[in-house]
Amino acid sequence: MDTTATPEAPTSTATGLNWSPQLHTGDDRMDDTHEEFVDMLNRLLATPPAEQLPLYREFVAHTVEHFAQEERWMLATGFSADNCHASHHATILETLNAVVDHFQQGDTEIISRLAEALVEWFPQHAASMDAGLALHMKEVGFDSRTETLVDPDRVKPATMSGCGSVSCS
Repeated sequence: MDTTATPEAPTSTATGLNWSPQLHTGDDRMDDTHEEFVDMLNRLLATPPAEQLPLYREFVAHTVEHFAQEERWMLATGFSADNCHASHHATILETLNAVVDHFQQGDTEIISRLAEALVEWFPQHAASMDAGLALHMKEVGFDSRTETLVDPDRVKPATMSGCGSVSCS
């Protein structure tokens, strides 16, 4: 990550989140996935609420794979087993899955409300949890494009324990 530049902070707008260098984590593949996530959020918010469900289903599928990808990387690189990262993912996925029922019961604004909440949540998540994972991956020599370690003997694979840290909130 280039620390010499002072990138502008990501800004949220009524229509979504502006992709900016501040959202970069230091891992190109992670950043590509995140940019897709932001683009899909913005498309959801630009779509009339009554027409959002098909796009929302695509967004949920993308997010499931996005989080699974990061969790594979955590396991492969021995990322701290007591991290809260996967726990945050599980909470978001649980919420994403509950939205469809509410939408189908007539709350056609729920997808927009959730997308707006994700626009507020995502920059902090990317800057803290995802950037931390990206730094760890770099430190242990993990290539996210090939999902391989330069020296597998340097890393003891982790087991995912969710949120066992005293610092997790």
